Amino acid sequence: MSHFWINDKQVFFEDEGYGTPIVLLNGIMMSTRSWAPFVESFKANNRLIRVDFFDQGQSTKLIGQNYTHQIQVDLLKSLFDHLKLEKASIVGISYGGEIAIQFALQHKNLVDRLVLFNTAAYTNPWLKDIGRAWIAAGKTRNGEAYYNTAIPVIYSPKFYEEQQVWMKNRKQVLVPVFSNPEFLDQMERLTLSSESYDVKDIIHEIEAETLIVSAEEDYLTPVDNQAYVAKRIPKSHWVKIPGAGHASMYEKPLLFTTLCLGFINAKDTHYHI
Repeated sequence: MSHFWINDKQVFFEDEGYGTPIVLLNGIMMSTRSWAPFVESFKANNRLIRVDFFDQGQSTKLIGQNYTHQIQVDLLKSLFDHLKLEKASIVGISYGGEIAIQFALQHKNLVDRLVLFNTAAYTNPWLKDIGRAWIAAGKTRNGEAYYNTAIPVIYSPKFYEEQQVWMKNRKQVLVPVFSNPEFLDQMERLTLSSESYDVKDIIHEIEAETLIVSAEEDYLTPVDNQAYVAKRIPKSHWVKIPGAGHASMYEKPLLFTTLCLGFINAKDTHYHI
């Protein structure tokens, strides 16, 4: 466990393993701890770097501040500088994927391969209003109300029904977290930071080989969102996972790990006759 400072703000990160570096970027409700089920696989043959964005996990909370995604992009650049990373592959899901896209646009020379799960090129009215519903639920300070507003839609209906024991255990863990006013204020700031996100006109400038992964039952960032991204990134490769929702890495963990590590570590990229 490590941290560094950006002026008066602390950034928490984990740096484990050896080999080709992979930076994992959190979804909006996640932290470095959220990736625990995947750590052993990812660090077996790679250097795995996880980081908490501001207002996540153990990084500084930006109480009373308004900000955009740019502050998180700059945090990521500072992490690269701190670790003296000349180049790394980046895996991002949802919010983390959006930060990854902007980082790949602003720091092309630092990105090897890019993996984007459930990621969009802009915050459309659908997603903006979903975020506003999260904020309204958070203002009630009722953890169960926030859970019921934010969590069911993250999963595919089939997974939610068939994994009721797992879901009930998750609810027991999450409702106390969602009852914490500090956490709910963090989530409000993170959600609002996404409202201005829009790279539609420049996303074609990404130079990295990019794997785009959709989940066919994603009701937050539907498949059309990834179709837009895939058509505009020149070196894009698009995969759709059937029977999974927005939290596809939890529903299909083996597939998540296989897609990430296979794409990042593959040496043969062209077929020569």
